[in-house]
Amino acid sequence: MSAPAVVVDVGWVNGLAAIRSLGRAGIRVLALDHRASALGFRSRYAEPVLTPDPQDEEAFIAFLAALELEQPAPLFATHDEPLNAIARGADRLGGRFLFPFPAWEVLSRIQSKRSQLEAAARAGIPVPRTAYPSSAAEARAAAEELGLPVLVKPSSTEGFKRRFGKQAFRCKTGADVERAYADAEPYEPMVQELIPGDDDELYTLGSYLAADGEPLGIFSGRKLRQTPPGVGTCRVGEAVWVEEVVDQGLKLLRELEFHGLSQVEFKRDPRSGEFKLMEVNPRLWQWHSLAAACGVDLPRIAYRDLTGDRPAPVSMNGRRRRWAITLLPHESPAPQLPPYVDAVFARDDPKPALVQIARLLRR
Repeated sequence: MSAPAVVVDVGWVNGLAAIRSLGRAGIRVLALDHRASALGFRSRYAEPVLTPDPQDEEAFIAFLAALELEQPAPLFATHDEPLNAIARGADRLGGRFLFPFPAWEVLSRIQSKRSQLEAAARAGIPVPRTAYPSSAAEARAAAEELGLPVLVKPSSTEGFKRRFGKQAFRCKTGADVERAYADAEPYEPMVQELIPGDDDELYTLGSYLAADGEPLGIFSGRKLRQTPPGVGTCRVGEAVWVEEVVDQGLKLLRELEFHGLSQVEFKRDPRSGEFKLMEVNPRLWQWHSLAAACGVDLPRIAYRDLTGDRPAPVSMNGRRRRWAITLLPHESPAPQLPPYVDAVFARDDPKPALVQIARLLRR
């Protein structure tokens, strides 16, 4: 009997995509979420399991430790809060899970955006000009030196998006910077230059690295549209191979001593043509199902490696395909010319799309 897979936080499309990738391979998938409304619970490939909220870390880890498993199961986290809770509580889980991420000692450094930028600088990878102020007044002075507008971003991101509904503050004035710094102060805020260019200048390396550092799956793509524009999450993405993005991303992951599943995002600076580091996400990201459509099914690759069936390395097969969340509340539809990967609709698993449409109509 093969080991089950556990996918944690299946409320949205990254969790749904992981469920489908693993389920289509005939793997039993336990889908865990603290919300009964989680979209991934509607997948035909999921066995829904309602959990405590990962914010209650004690209760969440105790629940995982009590989960009935006949053998160690690969565990896939799709957001930072459950990922960090699991990594911090790994010793209490008693070897019941197999992790596609490093130990907390390593992961904690990667989850600091400041540490990411410092590692990139050590590796000779371009980064945006960034200041690390210790007060609102220092933040305003740094912003004026960098040149407004700027971004005020959390170095410690855990809980930031849940609280503010965004990944960073875009500040046009010094007063905006002071307010943003005060709001973000618990999250170790940084002030960073705003790299010019539209959302289609944002490029991604998606990969799975085995514990010995060998890349077993490599995908390259770029965003075409974000929601909201400028500082948001991917609405439309495209597979496109960019050697510099791949090389720089792998170099940075080696500098960070990372193994497992990750996304490394860069923005091409039109002033210099350099690809500058935006962030590293040490987990499955929102549009990873596009990688699977291009021959790099990262959840399945990770599952096989973690369970002792190491696959041969694979890179994106060259298809310039697109991915989109076609329908979103309060947003115009974003259909693409077929064939493209829809984040929710799938012929073999239609219920999540029907549920999403019903929710949109009710709103």
